[in-house]
Amino acid sequence: MSTTQSKLFLITGVSSGFGRALAQQALADGHRVVGTLRDQAALGEFELLGPGRAIGKLLDVTHTNAIADTIADIEGKVGPIDVLVNNAGYGYESVLEESTLADWHKQFDVNVFAVVALMQAVLPYMRRRKRGHIVNITSVGGYLALPGLSAYHGTKYALEGISESLAQEVAGVGIKVTAVAPGAFRTDWAGRSMVRAQRSIADYDAVFDPVRARRHSIDGKQQGDPAKAARAILQIVASDHPPVHLLLGPDAVKRVRDKLDALRAQIDAWESLSTSTDFSS
Repeated sequence: MSTTQSKLFLITGVSSGFGRALAQQALADGHRVVGTLRDQAALGEFELLGPGRAIGKLLDVTHTNAIADTIADIEGKVGPIDVLVNNAGYGYESVLEESTLADWHKQFDVNVFAVVALMQAVLPYMRRRKRGHIVNITSVGGYLALPGLSAYHGTKYALEGISESLAQEVAGVGIKVTAVAPGAFRTDWAGRSMVRAQRSIADYDAVFDPVRARRHSIDGKQQGDPAKAARAILQIVASDHPPVHLLLGPDAVKRVRDKLDALRAQIDAWESLSTSTDFSS
């Protein structure tokens, strides 16, 4: 890649999973990457991926008061941020009745409010330059839902809608926004990155236990390759007309198409009631 094509990426959560895979591929393609981490030792290890081009930043994304200063520091000392990738996040597994509001707040703090804070901090710089790309890693779980993940699904549905609205707001100032929704990929989302609440209500066992068991059974065996996902994301970043929504993985495409078919059938079945609510002429 030529120097003129090189971009500066800011990727949150580069210690593992999609964030690490994307950082490695971006570095391999000649880009520079600022990656956020929460551990000093992990920071040093990350910077060894590309000495001088991989720059680690200690940041807990839930400390939103620190985000604006972090962005200003990067802009001033490293360079203009061309691409912000909001990747940091985690899953929270719990039946809604058994979950706590405190855990809901934590889930939304990381998966939604931190993302909003990062976008708000980077947008003034991108807007002044009339260019930039914001990539939000959402999930196929932002299109469809399973039992036992209501808080997680809530954050991903929210992020899909936020991304779509923001894309319309900034289209006129040269900024692009893409929500990337992966299906099942071989990351640690279903393992180390999943917070699992204690179960207590037997009435939910029949609907919840098979879903949890399947998630355990496929952990580490998912068909999705994070390295190929990284290459796909870099392809949309390089595009002059990237999509606002991008599904990743054949399983994601199939599941969303099935959801759309079911939704269309439900709309058709209840159309007469749905359209009966206008004032009579």
